[in-house]
Amino acid sequence: MRRLWLIAVALLALAAPALAGGPLDELRRTFALGGKPVPSDVFRDFGAADLADSLPSVVTVDVQAAIDSNRYGYPIVRNGVWVEQSRPAEGSLNGAEETGYRFIGATKNGLLIVVAYYSGGGTGVFYSLHVLDASLAAGFDGDGKPYRRVDLTVLRSVALGDRWQGDVTIAGDTVRIATVKTPAEGAPKAIEAKRP
Repeated sequence: MRRLWLIAVALLALAAPALAGGPLDELRRTFALGGKPVPSDVFRDFGAADLADSLPSVVTVDVQAAIDSNRYGYPIVRNGVWVEQSRPAEGSLNGAEETGYRFIGATKNGLLIVVAYYSGGGTGVFYSLHVLDASLAAGFDGDGKPYRRVDLTVLRSVALGDRWQGDVTIAGDTVRIATVKTPAEGAPKAIEAKRP
């Protein structure tokens, strides 16, 4: 009996990382879960739409729940390397508020790097760089049943500016920012992607 118990524990120990890493691995490779991209409106909540605030008030989103949710229910469109969502914005110059992002990739330490933009419907298109962490967390659904969340947390955001043009690359845990046009005021040329 003891032998069977040891075998069961060993199998669970071997299977746990594979089970736990599944959605995180997909997120770190493709910035999607179950083949569905993370809604770009997540970055609206992460502060892209709150240009007057220096820090986001929403710092973690359960992307497992966000995908196919009503909150992020506007159609998601792929536009080349960009993932975008638009929503009506009455009284704005072009009639639509838009968010979008380009997934750059994962750093050596597993953090996710994303360039996002926000337009409130006027002429400005404001870009920012985000360093994100992804983790699994336990919770309960509406019926009280255990539920596995996939949390996406903002660790750092860097404003790149209005109509920013450039490139962002990753070398190990260093994120390099190369501005081509409309330089970002005060934006660093490189940052270290790290957990606090």
